[in-house]
Amino acid sequence: MQIPNDPAILLSFLNTQLRDFYPSLEEFCKSNDVDVQAITAKLSMIGYTYDPEQNRFR
Repeated sequence: MQIPNDPAILLSFLNTQLRDFYPSLEEFCKSNDVDVQAITAKLSMIGYTYDPEQNRFR
């Protein structure tokens, strides 16, 4: 799966995917062959971190 490169679009895309299809960020990354650390680093650039209890970036 091709994920968005722009951090703001990535944020919206990931939160939608996590809400609708995946129980965790790890499951999303495993299913889509994406690096968890790369995603979290990109979103931290715009001030967002993953909240595992809510299964979304905030």
